[in-house]
Amino acid sequence: MSQPTWRAVAARAASLLLRYPDEEVLAALPTVRAALNGLPVEVAAPLREVVAHREAAEPVELRAAYVQLFDFRRRCCLHLTYYTCGDTRRRGEALVGFSAAYKRAGLTVVDGELPDFLPAVLDLAAVDDGGWRLLRENRIGLDLLVEALGRDKSVYRQAVAAVRETLPPAQPGDLAAAARLARTGPPVEQVGLEPFGLVDTAGGRR
Repeated sequence: MSQPTWRAVAARAASLLLRYPDEEVLAALPTVRAALNGLPVEVAAPLREVVAHREAAEPVELRAAYVQLFDFRRRCCLHLTYYTCGDTRRRGEALVGFSAAYKRAGLTVVDGELPDFLPAVLDLAAVDDGGWRLLRENRIGLDLLVEALGRDKSVYRQAVAAVRETLPPAQPGDLAAAARLARTGPPVEQVGLEPFGLVDTAGGRR
């Protein structure tokens, strides 16, 4: 399998494994498991751990644990701009850039879903280089998410770690910035977040 092809498969697999485990997502597990056979071992192995976890667990338990982890623990946020922009106006500006990448690819995100939602960015990467650019530019967020999920001993750490394996190695500046954010946390701004109105125009995913 050529590099562009396996990276697209890896992106789609990671997207499904990081999404809320509803019936449709869980029904795709056999397809995901089979697709991993063509991926490099450093990408396939961690994704297989998540597949095995989801196949072995009861759906109700999976869903409750997913909500508890990703919806109630800010440090495990699946929205990439949160790590570098926090709840500030700058995050609204960053989201405009994400939305533009989907628009250039002829895609939109699901109603109510912010464009920096990691599974959505991975779906974009599976079909367009703009998604890979966004992942590279937000490597710091991926690094911090891996660290947070590792502290929680969550199997989902493996899915995000696999995504990192599809990207070029982190640069010294990225590592330093991630370490700084890990110490201080995301920026905070005591103002409204009017720029988030852009999400109302997102439409539905293809």
